[in-house]
Amino acid sequence: MKRLLAFIRDLFLRPSARIGLGVLVVGGFVAGAVAWQGFNTAMEATNEEAFCLTCHTMRDNLLPELQKTVHWSNRTGVRARCPDCHVPHEFTDKVARKMQASREVLGQLVGTIGTREKFNEHRIVLARREWRRLNANGSRECRACHDYKDMDFDRMRPASQVAMRAAAERDQSCIGCHKGIAHQLPDLKGEHNPAFDTLVSAAAGQGVEEGDEYYAILPRPLYRDAALTQPVGTIEVAARVKVLETQGDAQRVELELWRKNKGYGRVWYSHFGLNIVSAILEKEISRDEDLVTVLEAREDPLTGLEWQQVKAEVWLAAESLLDSPEEIWTIARSSYNESCSTCHRQPDEAHFDANAWPGLFAGMVGFTSLDDDTAKVVLKYLQTHSADFRGTAHGADPTLGVVQTARP
Repeated sequence: MKRLLAFIRDLFLRPSARIGLGVLVVGGFVAGAVAWQGFNTAMEATNEEAFCLTCHTMRDNLLPELQKTVHWSNRTGVRARCPDCHVPHEFTDKVARKMQASREVLGQLVGTIGTREKFNEHRIVLARREWRRLNANGSRECRACHDYKDMDFDRMRPASQVAMRAAAERDQSCIGCHKGIAHQLPDLKGEHNPAFDTLVSAAAGQGVEEGDEYYAILPRPLYRDAALTQPVGTIEVAARVKVLETQGDAQRVELELWRKNKGYGRVWYSHFGLNIVSAILEKEISRDEDLVTVLEAREDPLTGLEWQQVKAEVWLAAESLLDSPEEIWTIARSSYNESCSTCHRQPDEAHFDANAWPGLFAGMVGFTSLDDDTAKVVLKYLQTHSADFRGTAHGADPTLGVVQTARP
């Protein structure tokens, strides 16, 4: 053993007595070239779509989704393959991406994404990781085929021309607008916006005085009793309430809102004639006269519907209220500006009235990655800062801090 170790040591540390330096240099060069070629061949082999599909997660989950899109089959016969979109074309970036991909391989080996159900649960993590990469490099892989300088904008549909010209001016990353273009979008239901943690923290430190008005930080359950055991519905984000009393971890609040006098009248709105949802009651509770008091009735001249101003005293968990909605609007404003300006320049909040915004927003939100709670906050923000409430359209009402509608 000692002789073997000594031989190995001498082989690498002492000049050769039998082999010339030139032979060693040439041999090393040849060995290096062979090693490089082997490495490059292995690298290229892992870039083939056939290699990607040897993993059943890709074959069973992502391939069927890709086959339903224009990137798989189209009138020109040009098809994008897995590496075209997911492997950088520059060598150093390609090696870095290969190293990052080891996480997906590990996830497959340990079973993190080993089944369809697990893959769908983890899809949001994988998607956001890829969205971040493409945003960071300006969607370089997309632009290998779709470059702004090669686009003939005049041959696009008018709506596409507007969006694409604006994107070209900003040199915008493609993935900002085209998430889900080749694969199914993740299910964002139940996703949590970390910005709401600041609201929860602020509400926990909010001093509450009986008789004062406050705003709900997020949708919260409403109850009939202080023990919070008899649910009656939910209060929506930024809904205004008057605090009547506090008992332990519960607060009794007064809701004074409006509802349409048809059906069960479950949905309660913040203003007469405006579809700005502030609370939703259970069907069995909404017409309970022991809980709900009708203050007045009025016909909406625009629709002919009778609206009723209603009042109810209900309970909700403490630490759910703030004395001002401005912190809520700050999050909503930021989310609106960031998520709704990637595909086109978003409309000014006062460009539409409160009743027009829900339908318009429903048509846009599917193209964003907003979770449910954030979407509700943004819609409420747009409605309460719409043409019905902005100084550009009507006179200001200093008691509300907004502009009052011109409705009777």
